Amino acid sequence: MYATSLGDDGAELRPLEVWHAGELLANIDRGRDFIGRHVGLPDAIRDLDGARAFLRSYADKRATDSGSLHGVWLDGTLVGGLLFRVWDTAAGVCEAGCWLVPDAAGRGLVTRGMRTMLDWAFDERGMHRAEWRVSSANEPSVSVARRLGMTRDGVLRADYPYRGVRTDTEIWSVLAPEWRAARARTVHNDH
Repeated sequence: MYATSLGDDGAELRPLEVWHAGELLANIDRGRDFIGRHVGLPDAIRDLDGARAFLRSYADKRATDSGSLHGVWLDGTLVGGLLFRVWDTAAGVCEAGCWLVPDAAGRGLVTRGMRTMLDWAFDERGMHRAEWRVSSANEPSVSVARRLGMTRDGVLRADYPYRGVRTDTEIWSVLAPEWRAARARTVHNDH
């Protein structure tokens, strides 16, 4: 299996596969209330069968080149996930997302991991646009979009019924030329 280091703190980005169902369920159980504040993943993963079904759905997406799922491990423990929920090669558009357990929040894991994934999407796979869709109430996720240099394209007002309440969805995006220019500025400023 391969892993990509996310820094000197023992964090790694790895594929999240069907055989990780037990680890995924334990991850969701550790952060069920925290994760469920804004995303429905804990509602879909209530038991081992639910974890397997979720992982199988992403194995199918990977097989059809329509999405992918990666885990974030910290010191050998699964602490969250990064994903391309939507992957449309023909249009050159993908939608990224994430979740994290509360004790791993605030360490920059999502931002570091997503930078790796976006580098791959733009440089290796030729994507043109990466989107980040987030509840307006999910400030940590909105902050990730900002740290990634994304632009807020707009808000879909009351578009998503989450647990009986209509929520607003912000759409953030970054285009390949913007991503490359920002990366070049960072490399130039580091030297």
